[in-house]
Amino acid sequence: MKMLYAASLGGGETMDQVLEQSEQADTLSGADKTFLENLVAGVTDRQQELDEIIGRYAQGWALNRLAKVDLTILRMAVYELLHMPEVPVGATINEAVELSKRFCEDKSSGFINGILGSVARDLCSE
Repeated sequence: MKMLYAASLGGGETMDQVLEQSEQADTLSGADKTFLENLVAGVTDRQQELDEIIGRYAQGWALNRLAKVDLTILRMAVYELLHMPEVPVGATINEAVELSKRFCEDKSSGFINGILGSVARDLCSE
């Protein structure tokens, strides 16, 4: 999330630099690092698609009005829901809600949970 958030603000840090700054560089297994690389690349490559989906479900909210952290969490979670079937839907939604409780405003977790629940219901059963 930190890597994608930094990129949304125009930051040019590499994944390794963000991990080092987060003091998590040495805590990831090879599989975790591969997962992270795939997630970051996927969200980056499909950002327009993800934003269109988020915009469809964030009724009454223009994406440019959403907090960057909220939008970053939503992009990650929607990407996981649609393109990473090995990750359980419930785990994706729960992790997004937990991230929002840690990094976002108080009301964000309910907003994020509602959007992701709708996306999962409508798009993950296909």
